[in-house]
Amino acid sequence: MLEYARWKYAIALLVVLVSAIYALPNLYPQDPAIQLRPNRGVVLDDAAEKQVAATLKQAGVVAKSVETVDGQMVVRLADSDAQEKAARSLGNVLGSAYTIARSKASTAPEWLGMIGAKPMLLGLDLQGGVHFLMEVDRKAAVDKRYEAYLDGLRNALRTGSVAYESVARSGERRIVVTLRNAADADKALPLIQQNLNAVATDMGGVASFNAFRYDTVGNRIDIDVSEEVVRQMTVNAIEQNLVTLRNRVNSLGVGEPVIQRQGADRILVQLPGIQDIAEAKRILGATATLEYRGVHDGNAYDALTSGNVPPAAKLYFQRDLGPDGKPLPILLNKRIIVSGEDMVNAVSTTDSRSGQPAVSVTLNSAGGNRMLAFTTENVNKPMAVVFIERIPEIRTVDGKEVRTFRVKEEVISVANINEPFGRQFQTTGLERTEANELSRLLKAGSLAAPMDFVEERTVGPSLGKENVERGLKAIVYSFLFVLAFFIVYYRMFGLITNVALLLNLLMVVAVMSWLGFTLTLPGLAGIALTVGMSVDANVLINERIREELRAGLPPQKAIAEGYDRAAGTIADANITALLAGVALFAFGTGPVKGFAVSLILGILTSMYTAVSVSRGVSTLIYGGRRKLQSVAI
Repeated sequence: MLEYARWKYAIALLVVLVSAIYALPNLYPQDPAIQLRPNRGVVLDDAAEKQVAATLKQAGVVAKSVETVDGQMVVRLADSDAQEKAARSLGNVLGSAYTIARSKASTAPEWLGMIGAKPMLLGLDLQGGVHFLMEVDRKAAVDKRYEAYLDGLRNALRTGSVAYESVARSGERRIVVTLRNAADADKALPLIQQNLNAVATDMGGVASFNAFRYDTVGNRIDIDVSEEVVRQMTVNAIEQNLVTLRNRVNSLGVGEPVIQRQGADRILVQLPGIQDIAEAKRILGATATLEYRGVHDGNAYDALTSGNVPPAAKLYFQRDLGPDGKPLPILLNKRIIVSGEDMVNAVSTTDSRSGQPAVSVTLNSAGGNRMLAFTTENVNKPMAVVFIERIPEIRTVDGKEVRTFRVKEEVISVANINEPFGRQFQTTGLERTEANELSRLLKAGSLAAPMDFVEERTVGPSLGKENVERGLKAIVYSFLFVLAFFIVYYRMFGLITNVALLLNLLMVVAVMSWLGFTLTLPGLAGIALTVGMSVDANVLINERIREELRAGLPPQKAIAEGYDRAAGTIADANITALLAGVALFAFGTGPVKGFAVSLILGILTSMYTAVSVSRGVSTLIYGGRRKLQSVAI
């Protein structure tokens, strides 16, 4: 008989309610806004809000509101022109105190955000997004690679028991190794060649005999690095930065991003539908990292006052303040034990002993071996952790924006080595926000060279606003035509089918919004396809019911048999399409994945609405103990 369990009605009602709530934010428009995320040491308070309001007033910009939300200030504006004007004026006045970014601010009620309901993200082709053009600091890339060369040569000479006075860079492309004994030159040269040849091979197949030229003069070995090697340093830095940026974008949860090399030293990044642009900007351009160094035995105060720093040491300042209220100076070894490049994983945690924020670090095998060797040789001696941050600054010179940066290095922790350790350990001394951000950066990988934002702007839909509106209008009208056709052709069961189709669309929108998927034009095509498949399923059910009625079955029995017999055919057809969608998602990229996601979700929801929900509605209308002579189908 025609029956439908009460618990199934309860589930259907819950599905409708939850879908309606999580699809609701898509009905609210978004305001153009400016996000101001404070850099470390800057406090968001009433004085900061007053300063922002005064700056906007002086620039002639009227803001809808200025509010502090989740540790950042959000300025809502009336239109994009006011947004652009506000961004320029705030950037000139506030300088490096804040990370300033253009974004969209939701107008949905707060209670929706509290339960995780947010509007669906739209791709660049439908909505547009944010466009960054980032330039790699080529000089810093080369300098960083030379430091790795020098450190590798020092390790090779120490391992080979060759005493040396210094290993240093001279000029643009020369490395000078000064030995303590000229007689060791024959022993040192093969070690140096072996080390540098291995590095040249790792850099992309640069032939070793072309990469370096060696010249021995007494106790000095001069190594001239070829221009090809220097060029390859920059190329490798850009390639590594591309990989790191992709990892960082993945940590932001942005769908369908565009990250590609542009020109000799620039990288283009386009992020569609992103909501927290200030956070994206900070994560993409951040170069915060850690270095672990041994503490030098010299007197830091004498070195600070006299300016005479020992040759093997470098002067730093600790984050902790001394009795005079100034940062404490400390001398550290120039040799780096491990740095961010040696870290393969980092997790923000809390130190079990002190309760302070910490970062749990895992090193690669090479870094773990160096850390184990150093800690084994230096038990009961101090080791320092240096936090390095590159902070962008914007100044206005002759009416034009000039972008510069400053590098901030400070010692966040100095602790005695109680026992040897290798690949895994914890680092404390950070604030909670620093620990969270640093763990995410280290997990994504360090940048091979710093990058600066040379261009930042929001971009419109790549298809053009008019084409997008026409496409959406075509989808809406075609959907309305299908609904009208079902009512005319199947009458009451056409109305039931329409209820199932509308719920199917509602569920797809709700799930995509909740999971944060990015909707693109291929995704819209996938939704349109699943609506068509849902229509097909309902046609199968309705025609099966007609066949049972023509066979002479009573109306209620015909309805029940129609649903039961059509369910198997619908399942077979949809499971086949579902497997195709899974294959597209697994092996496809970009727009293909967008199409696959909407197809998979649409198939799952259409199977539920076509077979289960529509049967529940039919049972409400035609079920029970009533006796039917006919049904409108």
